[in-house]
Amino acid sequence: MSSTTNSAPAKRRSISYAKWGYFFIAPFVLVFIVCTFIPLVSTFYNSLFENYKEGLTVVGPNFVGFDNFVKLFTPRADGRLEILNYTVNTMTMWIMGAIPQIVFALLLAVIFTSERLKIKGQGFFKTVIYMPNLIMASAFAMLFFQIFSDVGPINQIITANGDKAFLFFNNEWSAKSIIAFINFLMWFGNTTILLMAGIMGIDQSLFEAASIDGANSSQVFFKITLPLLMPILIYVVITALIGGLQMFDVPQIITNGTGNPDQTTKTLVMALNGQINGNTRNFGMAGALSVILFIITGILSFIVFRSTEPKKEGKKK
Repeated sequence: MSSTTNSAPAKRRSISYAKWGYFFIAPFVLVFIVCTFIPLVSTFYNSLFENYKEGLTVVGPNFVGFDNFVKLFTPRADGRLEILNYTVNTMTMWIMGAIPQIVFALLLAVIFTSERLKIKGQGFFKTVIYMPNLIMASAFAMLFFQIFSDVGPINQIITANGDKAFLFFNNEWSAKSIIAFINFLMWFGNTTILLMAGIMGIDQSLFEAASIDGANSSQVFFKITLPLLMPILIYVVITALIGGLQMFDVPQIITNGTGNPDQTTKTLVMALNGQINGNTRNFGMAGALSVILFIITGILSFIVFRSTEPKKEGKKK
């Protein structure tokens, strides 16, 4: 009688590639921790301390808890809450520049990517509309400051007709409009390129099918282009919002850091810069302002994301 041995089937050796994913994201995680997470935690930590300079005397660092935050939200003697005013100034100038920027960029992106229009020389137009983004904000600010100054070319034209010179930077809304227009001019080209890339990524067969079905341009835009472009549009709005809340260089140069008239053009980052580079060098208050700016950015970004998120239809019973 011969004995037979039933050998167990050989197990297949599975190769796991998961470790390579961790390997490739390790540089990003390391850079994020060193350059973003640690400074963020350090900023919050410093906001809990009293640390400023009074004349030649350095006060602190002394732990004061949330006193810096309490001071930020304490109204002045005249009842004015400065951090609220700075937030309103920042958001107002951002909205004045961002809404025309996104609308104009979306219009240009649709026109340049239209198969019906077939505009020639798109490479040239892309270069031209993106070019303002390559110019330094300080150069733009100095240019417009000279144009709209009290003795600039605009006022020279006004006075040449016998009218009184208009002091653009002494009027709240003219100063805000100039700052908003500079930001619009600088960033609409970048927004246009991003939206064009999003539209070009949409399957062209959808547009062809809509054309065969007799859909007009408005129907194609609102039923096909805009819904499918929504992810990149949300990205554009949120990044524009973050950049707007960090508005600093243009109003800083236009108003020479004063935020005039009557601090109506002073932004949150200008106030933050004043705490760091002022005579007091109040690092604790600057840290508290940074934390408040981070919280405002997170809340507004979340609101934009949720308000533009497509609604899921409930399952029909």
